[in-house]
Amino acid sequence: MKPNTKYIIFLTAIAALGGLLFGYDTAVISGAEQSLQVYFIDSLGLNDIFHGLTVSSALMGCIIGALLSGVISNRIGRRNTLIIAAALFFVSAILSAYPEFLFFTKDEQSLGLLIMFNIYRIIGGIGVGFASGLGPLYISETAPAHMRGRLVTLNNIAITFGTLLVYFINYRIASGQALEWINDIGWRYMLASEAVPAVVFFALLFLVPETPRYLIAKNRDEEAMKILSKVNETDEEARRVYQEIKQSMKFTEGRLFSYGKIIVVVAVLLALGQQLVGNNVILYYAPRIFANLGASADSSMLQTVLLGVVNITFVFVALTLVDKVGRKKLLLFGSIGMAVGMFGIGLLASMDAMGVFALFFVLFFAATYNLSWGPLMWVVASELFPNKIRGQVMAIITTVVWGSNLVVSSTFPSLLAISPGMTYSLYGIMCLLAFIFVWKLIPETKGKTLEEIETFWSSKEEKKQVL
Repeated sequence: MKPNTKYIIFLTAIAALGGLLFGYDTAVISGAEQSLQVYFIDSLGLNDIFHGLTVSSALMGCIIGALLSGVISNRIGRRNTLIIAAALFFVSAILSAYPEFLFFTKDEQSLGLLIMFNIYRIIGGIGVGFASGLGPLYISETAPAHMRGRLVTLNNIAITFGTLLVYFINYRIASGQALEWINDIGWRYMLASEAVPAVVFFALLFLVPETPRYLIAKNRDEEAMKILSKVNETDEEARRVYQEIKQSMKFTEGRLFSYGKIIVVVAVLLALGQQLVGNNVILYYAPRIFANLGASADSSMLQTVLLGVVNITFVFVALTLVDKVGRKKLLLFGSIGMAVGMFGIGLLASMDAMGVFALFFVLFFAATYNLSWGPLMWVVASELFPNKIRGQVMAIITTVVWGSNLVVSSTFPSLLAISPGMTYSLYGIMCLLAFIFVWKLIPETKGKTLEEIETFWSSKEEKKQVL
């Protein structure tokens, strides 16, 4: 392994810890979800709407973090914004595990305590909003073109590993314990466990530099050249990439619509495509879904571990294929596979035949999602848009991701109460619409530098002006 490759992987691994915490924070609620319903919702006599909002409250923070990430990361840097994210993860883990801190008494549930719990979850969500966009952005702005797809996909391996890890930890915490203990104490341990990876992430971020593209944008060219020399094969290649970046910074003033409105349309649809297919419904409500398939409490927790194994296995498959097959083909294939999975679950639910076949379709959906839209949406998002506005566009994408995620996950309990078959079939329709979107509007970016990809948008705008 060449020294520059070791250095690239070192930077990627640390940045990807943000992905691990992203997956950990968003999935940790799955183990605590039913206990939170007992501890807060049922004890206070609240309805499914409050239940859905409590499970998905972190997503409100994700939206805030996504909205702020572009402005903050352009001002203080990608790395420093990730440091803030790590601190927010830690604070949220500790305080959401013990929301009674300072203001309330344990076992005296109240609406005020529920609100405070959700505020602490929102704090963690802001960290997720920062990390979800800036992790892949950091990697894509640092990695050389021939490795970029695989390295950004490593961020998604970290996300799925984070979900697998927390599924396993939740299972170990709950295994063999009385339901009363889980509903009173166990969920607190689940939420508090996130503090450990948060501290590790915070410490390691001080070992990595800023991205070369950010440094050049801030006229810190000498620092940028040092990094480019380390991550490229030769000094000549580093100088060529440096000149391409400098040129791309000159071509536009950096206004969001410098390359036309189509960029914003594609960015929004890309984000919606990942979320409206319903993956996070399975992620957040996995134990409840598996319980509805007939599994016991312990078995439903164990089946979430199986789900996590499937998730991470197929992200590894995506890692091996993304720079060989390409982004577009995998997204098209995944869209069809996800549709089959959701329509299969919907059909069985409408027949009231949820069982082992439904488990197969859940795992089939998870496999095809993690082969395609799960990791590759972030790959495409981190490389498709021009240098000068990439931070702004990534902020739009992460905002739409978490906004649509909030809508989908918070409405799931109510939709499920109306008709399970209709609910899953609706997600299946969204999978088909995602296929059409990729087919019509997403170009292949495999093997191209970020500056070469930028010419795709420049040519589109030039053609539009000629017409």
